[in-house]
Amino acid sequence: MRADKSHALLWHGVFLFLLGLLTGLATGAMSNPRMGVSAHVEAVLNGMFLVVLGLLWHRLRLPAGWLTALFWLALYGAYVNWASTLAAAIFGTGRTTPIAGAGHHGAAWQENLVDAGLYSLSVAMLAVSVIVLFGLRPGADRPDEESPRHGEHPR
Repeated sequence: MRADKSHALLWHGVFLFLLGLLTGLATGAMSNPRMGVSAHVEAVLNGMFLVVLGLLWHRLRLPAGWLTALFWLALYGAYVNWASTLAAAIFGTGRTTPIAGAGHHGAAWQENLVDAGLYSLSVAMLAVSVIVLFGLRPGADRPDEESPRHGEHPR
């Protein structure tokens, strides 16, 4: 099961990277091309993040439930980051993105949709970061039987 999730993260990472490249080709056709560049960069970087996460998946020392939550939160955060910034570029929203969206305003429902995506992905990716750091904590990769006993020196 661990190998399946690792492979899936690698696949999704490369796929999201491809979506980022394709998004970059279409930025000129968007209502807000500057936000389109942001969507391009988000997809490329999040794709690389998923690849890195897939490569270190076997080093994470976490209970199965945490690994499942991490997997889905990472996919959610990475894809919603791309989709929300792409929607902001297409709709021309700017409420939550005052720098890249300066001078742009979408309909209320469009602004709300982009806001919900950006806020929820932020929470998801913060959780992903904390879970990964916990799974990579010092000493977590050493099985209990190899840990030095009280009073013994490590080998």
